[in-house]
Amino acid sequence: MAGRPSLCLIAVMTDTALAEENARLKTRLAETEAALADAVEAQRRLESIVGELRREKFGRKSEKLDPEQFNLPLEDVEMAQGVLKAAQEKARRALKGQGSAERGTPNRNRGHLPKHLPRVERIIEPATTLWSPLERHWSERQWRRGCGEMARIGEDVSQRLDVVPAQLRVLVTRRPKYACRRCSVAVAQAHAPEHVVPGGLPTEALIAQVMVAKFGDHLPFYRQAEVYARQGIMLDRATLGNWVGRACFHLRPIVDHIRERLKGADRIFMDETRAPVLDPGRRKTKTGYFWSIVSDDRGHGGAGPPVVMFHYAPGRGAAHALRFLEGYRGSFVQCDGYDAYDKLTGVDRIEGPWTLVHCWTHARRRFVKRLEKDGSPIAEEALRQIAELYAIEKRVRGAAPDVRLAARKEFSAPIVAAFKPWLEAQLSRIPRSSKLAEDIRYTLARWPGLTWFLEDGRLELDTNPVENQIRKIALTRKNALFAGHEVGAENWAILASLIANCKMNDIDPASYLTNTLRALLDGHPKSRIEDLMPWTFAPASSLAA
Repeated sequence: MAGRPSLCLIAVMTDTALAEENARLKTRLAETEAALADAVEAQRRLESIVGELRREKFGRKSEKLDPEQFNLPLEDVEMAQGVLKAAQEKARRALKGQGSAERGTPNRNRGHLPKHLPRVERIIEPATTLWSPLERHWSERQWRRGCGEMARIGEDVSQRLDVVPAQLRVLVTRRPKYACRRCSVAVAQAHAPEHVVPGGLPTEALIAQVMVAKFGDHLPFYRQAEVYARQGIMLDRATLGNWVGRACFHLRPIVDHIRERLKGADRIFMDETRAPVLDPGRRKTKTGYFWSIVSDDRGHGGAGPPVVMFHYAPGRGAAHALRFLEGYRGSFVQCDGYDAYDKLTGVDRIEGPWTLVHCWTHARRRFVKRLEKDGSPIAEEALRQIAELYAIEKRVRGAAPDVRLAARKEFSAPIVAAFKPWLEAQLSRIPRSSKLAEDIRYTLARWPGLTWFLEDGRLELDTNPVENQIRKIALTRKNALFAGHEVGAENWAILASLIANCKMNDIDPASYLTNTLRALLDGHPKSRIEDLMPWTFAPASSLAA
């Protein structure tokens, strides 16, 4: 009986110890599960980062595929179909006993050849075996059958597109000298015209072609030198670069005026992209940046011409953006979410600080990545709502600002008003460290800039006008690899600006540069520099007929 309390005490102690041990194990299990969940989320995050890096390195650069890409597989099919059609036509002619092709179904694009192309005509007469041997002219031709003279009753005319390979020619300039035999007046001779390369080989047209080939068609100098070599003209890349540099010197007044014109824009688009520059001292390349500033009012039916200006800077900091925007009198800067642009809102200006208008395309791009990588239904729904905004914008593109604003107030505003709380609700349901949560926070942090388009009909949903121009710089960079030095990068920006302005205003850049160089060399007055701008260039000089 004396030992029974001891046994009860032991039992109580044992139950307590087991309960404590059980609680401790549960705590450790919860901690282990939490750590495992964190590890799984970290692994998922790392996999997402690696996937994005692979996509940036090896994948397509835009979430929107170029429509022309879909046609690439069809080109081979069309080639095979062309072979089949040729074989069928030959067999058909053989069955009919025809020696050559007769009139059949007209091919595509017939009758749409531009009027500015020169026409070279040829006349194909019937076979000589049909005529008597005494004819001297087609109107005198006699049938061998003895029926008499033939009468011309009509003709069939066809037009085909032909090509003459790029032909270089030598422009010979003669300046005769005159003297009077009766007096001692000095010899009279016309002054030699000024050239971009004094005493050199190239005309302004050839230099313009070299510039357009590199900065418009993305063909580096060494590849152009190979093209000229095939025609027996030996020009090295150094020579071509020297020509272009001299032309760039003469064209600087044009670029300066474009820069001043851009400062008067009501609102501008701004973006930047990498510009690798050779660093000879380290035998490597250093990273500079091309900054692009665009004014384009075509989206709201503005009458002003679209204008673009590229700048080179050795860095990507806010100081460079402030330097390039010095003197701009507009109120709005449409840009992406890069943090350096935030400092623009604190600048003390007479017109007041700039207002940042952020880009829906950049927000959309993040959700596209999440949908492609993780198949997230939240990202899919976000993309659906953003697509509704773009569908509304498509209907009012080109309309007056008040019309656009009214449509946005009626249709876009309710979508935006419901979208923000929906994003906040989704953010509370997913892990805070996930990439999707990061994308939602990015969108919410820039919400004021994303919704400015609901307050002003002149503003756009995105920065596509400037991104379209930046893409051309990237294509040249891809082919040229890097700029030789910072001065070369600045000249690159100048010439790319001129050619981009020509393209935006539907002007042939080679024709524009040829005529503009000639006008500058002939002493065009500075007071009339506006006459030499791409948007005032005579349309008749453009080949875009």
